[in-house]
Amino acid sequence: MSPDVFKFLPFGPFATIEAFNVGLIENRIQKDPGNIIFAIYDKTKPSTSNNEPGAFAGIIGLINTSVLNFATEIGCVVILPAFQRTHVASNAVGILLHYTLDLPSSPSPVISFKGPTNALGLRRIVWQAHHLNKGSIRLAERMGFKLEGVLRWDRVLPSPTVGNGRDVRDGDPRKECVGRDTAMLSLCWDDWEESAKEVVDRAIARRG
Repeated sequence: MSPDVFKFLPFGPFATIEAFNVGLIENRIQKDPGNIIFAIYDKTKPSTSNNEPGAFAGIIGLINTSVLNFATEIGCVVILPAFQRTHVASNAVGILLHYTLDLPSSPSPVISFKGPTNALGLRRIVWQAHHLNKGSIRLAERMGFKLEGVLRWDRVLPSPTVGNGRDVRDGDPRKECVGRDTAMLSLCWDDWEESAKEVVDRAIARRG
């Protein structure tokens, strides 16, 4: 994957597929049962392999899931450069929103996962982004998420990751690492049923 797509992310870039599998899949996703990651395929583009349903366009996940609180987070969103500013991101996010927020008794026709397709009926979906990642924030807001606030100095990130633009104080135990301010957005079940579902369906209908 292009290093540029990891500019604002707390993981990557990865030089090899093996590094990706170890650094993200094994060390982050598989260690937490509240995490799952999906490959994104653009079915409007030809596949490079007979075993794939379309062109590989990126990855997306559900992370930090709380069964107790009926909540999850859409994260690990990486869209390859060739598929940015197209229908790919909004469709991938929209499918996951239907899967997570629709009630189990009324599965959405847009859900096409293999196996059980009943939706989860969760109450709260979170979206977190580097506060300087305006593209990610705009995507979330376009899909109905509401900005709840900015968490200052929310994360410690290794350099040369993009930080919050402010220096840490002298004597900081991890002075070589930058800080990240995080924009926190959410989409809840009442937002979904009031109007967000229609907003998402219009975005999913977009092609190109």
